[in-house]
Amino acid sequence: MSKPVTPALMIQGTCSNAGKSTLVAGLCRALVRRGLRVAPFKPQNMSNNAAVTVDGGEIGRAQAVQARAARLPPTVHMNPVLLKPETDTGAQVIVQGQRFGRLGAKNFLDKKAALLPHVLDSFARLARDADIVLIEGAGSPAEINLRAGDIANMGFAQAANVPVVIAGDIERGGVIASLAGTHLVLDDSERALVRGYLINKFRGDVSLFDDGLVAVTELTGWPSLGVVPWLPSAALLPAEDAVDLDRARASDATRIIAVPMLARIANFDDLDPLGLEPGVKLIFVPPGSPIPAEADVVIIPGSKSTLGDLAFLRAQGWDIDIAAHVRRGGHLLGLCGGYQMLGRGIADPDGVDGAPGTVDGLGLLDITTIMQGDKSTTLVSGTHSATGAPVEGYEIHLGRSSGPDCARPVVTIAGRPDGAISRDGRVQGTYLHGLFTNDAFRKAWLAGLGIASQLAYDSQIESALDALADHLEAHLDIDAMLAIARTRQSTNASAA
Repeated sequence: MSKPVTPALMIQGTCSNAGKSTLVAGLCRALVRRGLRVAPFKPQNMSNNAAVTVDGGEIGRAQAVQARAARLPPTVHMNPVLLKPETDTGAQVIVQGQRFGRLGAKNFLDKKAALLPHVLDSFARLARDADIVLIEGAGSPAEINLRAGDIANMGFAQAANVPVVIAGDIERGGVIASLAGTHLVLDDSERALVRGYLINKFRGDVSLFDDGLVAVTELTGWPSLGVVPWLPSAALLPAEDAVDLDRARASDATRIIAVPMLARIANFDDLDPLGLEPGVKLIFVPPGSPIPAEADVVIIPGSKSTLGDLAFLRAQGWDIDIAAHVRRGGHLLGLCGGYQMLGRGIADPDGVDGAPGTVDGLGLLDITTIMQGDKSTTLVSGTHSATGAPVEGYEIHLGRSSGPDCARPVVTIAGRPDGAISRDGRVQGTYLHGLFTNDAFRKAWLAGLGIASQLAYDSQIESALDALADHLEAHLDIDAMLAIARTRQSTNASAA
């Protein structure tokens, strides 16, 4: 007797940043609290905010947050295709957690249909052990110029025969037209998969949109599944896209940590815990603006293109600002790609990060880096060398760094030193991501700057996920969404 078809529901959006990631995370937590085994899934993602999984691969940060919401360890099958932009027209392609290659935008459009078997394989693996799979689309199904070979939205939904709910972002305005326009450009087979819609990010009196709900249903035939009011605490969850950097918490703290916004900034959720500390004012410095002279600490974040972002940093004049900051006695921390930039030089003989060659670094740490083709993607644990505070995090980088300053490591991982510290102790760098999520490390690090830590980060994230689930239970018809998920029928394209 064959296994019953696993229920599944796909949340697509009228646009990018419509809140799909947050909605799926909240639904994961709401349903797991109802006793269901829930698996999050995103067929194709584009983000330089990646997470390392228990099986040693990479997925988008949003899927790691959704896995946490579902109380599951993240696996590569939750996001089988991840695009990590390296230039405006090209990206590194990760397939089922491992580097597949580097493709230009046009090349990827030509090849993406060939990735559908990998996507369906990962979906089937998740579905075997789940009571329901919650799927996040990418961008919008209305992007009909990208429809050929689509694996991210309707192309996947059709291949796996998954019902769809469309989320409209009312914050951007024109949500009625966005939903009606999406209905208009879908073909008949795609429209047949859409079983309802919801409105996200509503501010004010929800009853004022009652007539809007009627209008959308009249224009599309889709029933409303609810209106989700704006939830400020959702901003506490780790963000995936750099467009979210402007949502940093307002603060009247006098101790300033400044972070230059690199063109290919990556894994910037490393800094989220610092932004939540009451005693810290975290400032992301946009291109064209100087790093504030009053900053106590400058952090150079991770980068998807170390050499490209080093050139970008210099083009903004930030190298001059950073050198002046150090001369004034300020503290400087480099994370991963930012760590590599702090050294005397970066050699890339095989062109794994750009054109082959060697470039000068900022010269603030006595180390050199050699880029290599093998990529480290590992979950790790260890201790803070200065205080013995326990740390957990992950490595996700190309290249190896060495030099005299590595004799003073920032952390020790399973007996192996990582990172480097200058002789005066004010310039530090490490490959380890996720350091600041460790309360003990963050407290020790901030104490060295004279700042008292008052944050229990993990507890705050758990509270935010529970609050999000409560919010969606109150404003969405989750029973109706479950009923829609259970209408999924078998398909020859997937064994789920």
